[in-house]
Amino acid sequence: MAVSLDLADIQGNILTAYGKQGFPKGRFMLFHIDRGDLARKFVTGVLPMITTALRWPSAHDIPTGKIEVPRPEVTVNIAFSWHGLLALGIPVRTLRGMPDEFIDGMAGRAPMLGDDFSGPDWKDSWDEVWINSGRDNGTHPDTVHILITLNAQMNPDGSAVAALEAKTREIEVLRLKTGGLRLLSGHNRKGQPRQQYQELSAILERGSGGTVKASPKEHFGFTDAIGDPVFEGQYPDGYEQVYKQGNGALDGKGNWRPLATGEFLLGYPDEAQETAAAAMPLAFSRNGTFTAYRKLHQHVAAFKTFLDKTAEHFGAVTGIQDLDNARETLMAKMAGRWPDGVPLSLAPTVALWNQFNIDHPTSDPKARYAALTNFSFRDDPEGTKCPLTAHMRRVNTRDMMAPTSNDGSVLNNRRRILRRGLPYGYSPDGGLDKDEQGLVMLVVCASLFRQFEFVQQQWINYGLDAHAGSDTCPIVGNHSDGTSGGKNGPKAKFVIPADPASGHPPFIVEGIPQFVETRGGEYFFVPSMTALRMIGMGVVDPT
Repeated sequence: MAVSLDLADIQGNILTAYGKQGFPKGRFMLFHIDRGDLARKFVTGVLPMITTALRWPSAHDIPTGKIEVPRPEVTVNIAFSWHGLLALGIPVRTLRGMPDEFIDGMAGRAPMLGDDFSGPDWKDSWDEVWINSGRDNGTHPDTVHILITLNAQMNPDGSAVAALEAKTREIEVLRLKTGGLRLLSGHNRKGQPRQQYQELSAILERGSGGTVKASPKEHFGFTDAIGDPVFEGQYPDGYEQVYKQGNGALDGKGNWRPLATGEFLLGYPDEAQETAAAAMPLAFSRNGTFTAYRKLHQHVAAFKTFLDKTAEHFGAVTGIQDLDNARETLMAKMAGRWPDGVPLSLAPTVALWNQFNIDHPTSDPKARYAALTNFSFRDDPEGTKCPLTAHMRRVNTRDMMAPTSNDGSVLNNRRRILRRGLPYGYSPDGGLDKDEQGLVMLVVCASLFRQFEFVQQQWINYGLDAHAGSDTCPIVGNHSDGTSGGKNGPKAKFVIPADPASGHPPFIVEGIPQFVETRGGEYFFVPSMTALRMIGMGVVDPT
């Protein structure tokens, strides 16, 4: 039976990746609550601004369903840390029903997540706004309590629409009117100019005639956000049947279906046909979810230098004589996709990549998207097409982990995550790694422990399931430098298997530098509209 969601009760950034839907600009605001009674008035005042999951007309021809709303210029969504809910006066009986990882907070679990990149003083490298968050058992006056996310449309010149500033001022005026909470600044490292907000923007491409458009690329040059999961009820009129190919669940016979709603929204059955335990009352949890806020700094210069330095050796070992082709192939082997998103599983060589783009032109985006996502890994058990330890194969194992061919993707289905967010900063040619560039990622899932933390710990920062021992992800993993002063263990390495028929040996590169570092973050609860009203009115009753 199809799942029908109450879209008016669900916050819109759960079902919709705004960045892909024409909102390439963003601004994230963080707050600390000084007085819960006054902050509840702020929550009530924000309610009319919140963007729900009710649909507006889409350029992607997605039906709006029975209720259609105007397309906003700016979307607004809100979430709370565990300490934020406590400061708002949510009853302890409700709070103790929250999962342990949410109560601990992201910083408390950083070593397990591999976020301790720089040794014992790892948190000193975080942005100032995050350094003290959660310290002193959450009583520190700079602990982050509330996250408000704004996503905006873009002007023809590449700037955000004026409504972004207007909505920011509206929120600030409301904060000053109600009192009870402070805007936390410091979205920057120590010693840098203090930033009041976390500013975000898709990477912009300038065409002929001065035109500007938002690019789907991230700073390393990969096309991003292709493989988001599709779940029951996410689209109206069964439209998820269109997007399930490659992004749903495999049944072992090559058929795809949407994932269970309960993997991403609380109050619904999940892939185990269970409804997860939730904080009471049920109306407080239902239609809500959790998100992990991750500010990830990208060492773009180090990444480009590594590719340039390694490509010649890689080409010599693998028989790729053209240096540009060797570089592109090495980059694809690390990611699991070519820079334009074409998966190695479907096009493992440069020649096949070029042919794929001829057969699936960008002029037919719907057909191309279906081709980019509809593949599996079972026919490549040794990783000769797509290495077992490539980034994409780690974070979405598809049918690679299935014990038998009839199991489809059953083990992978309970590890899927929704990815939201946008890049920040700029990475021009000749830029330095100390410059500000990276991605703020919001990982959305019903269970931070079973989904996000498992993927982060077991699949990104450990290689056993990829038959690679303790090797981490070659792009976003915590890369050991082989010294005893900071990170222990041998130098980080990456192995690219070779097809035995090629006559070439595997390629092994050692001493991979750190490409991505965490600069801050927290776990947040994203309430339903019903729960937000309960919070604002102070009527959360767990009995």
